[in-house]
Amino acid sequence: MKLETAARDIVLRALKAYDLDWTKIEYIKQSDSITFKVETETAGKLLLRIHGERCSRAEILSELEWLRHLSQTAELVVPVGLPDSSGCYIMETGEQEPDRFLTVMRWVEGEHAAGKLTKEQLHAVGVMLAGMHEAGEQFVPSAEFTRPAWGADSFRKDWDKLERHHSAMVPEAGWKLYQAAAARIRGDLEAMTPDSGSYGLIHGDLHFGNVVFTEGQPRAIDFGRCGYGFYLYDLAAALLELSTEQRRSLIQGYNSVRPLEPDVERKLECFFVMIMIGNYSHHITNPDEHPSLREEQPYALAYLKEYLADSRFLFKRIEPAQVE
Repeated sequence: MKLETAARDIVLRALKAYDLDWTKIEYIKQSDSITFKVETETAGKLLLRIHGERCSRAEILSELEWLRHLSQTAELVVPVGLPDSSGCYIMETGEQEPDRFLTVMRWVEGEHAAGKLTKEQLHAVGVMLAGMHEAGEQFVPSAEFTRPAWGADSFRKDWDKLERHHSAMVPEAGWKLYQAAAARIRGDLEAMTPDSGSYGLIHGDLHFGNVVFTEGQPRAIDFGRCGYGFYLYDLAAALLELSTEQRRSLIQGYNSVRPLEPDVERKLECFFVMIMIGNYSHHITNPDEHPSLREEQPYALAYLKEYLADSRFLFKRIEPAQVE
């Protein structure tokens, strides 16, 4: 993809500030950040991010602090920030955009799972996620550390956005199920008491697009949404796109490192539905996404019905519901 002039100029200026002898610049994608893969002669492969306007300097530096802890203390393979030639880990993109920042990180080698995930891969993802949460309990943040929280407040924002645009996705009869589920989610979250064993720093977006594998071992990438939340939030996000048997394999891996409470399934289902609604909220304002969102509704409504009926659904086959 040919880079737009503004982005290309920012990237080239950054590489000069980092004193990098680059050989190739490859555009990856634009979401919350604009990302590029940079190949260099001496520093290997790097990830360059132009952060979105919502990211503050303090939040970005805090993300890098957390990743440094995961790499050095927990010995997890994660993207780690690199300083420029003056020792700074973050730079402004230029006078025309004073509130946008840029960072350069080590590239994490690996490939996304091609085809069906094996039991061994899923078990290993569970082990990796549990190790990440174990590291969260040990982390002592600096006084300036600040990251968002994923819980009742973030869900309210997601819900408000989806409520404004839901007609593009689901008929009114189906929307009533969403409204009832949202009320139950709020009640379930209020009943959960955070403590050091259940709540801390989480990845915040651990779907399988953010997991790569090297020789069968998983590595988490894209920590742009890392923040505070219940550890079960991360686990539910990983389960969302899996089949029932695949979910069992991942849970078994997690349990082998960090045993879950016997009554955890109900809480996981709350976060499962919460994240599903959050994902729809994220995509609902993009008209190109509307056809696929509508196609998913028979399955989404089936999960909502199970959740509202207080019927355990994570580990059983769910038949799609009728959309009236």
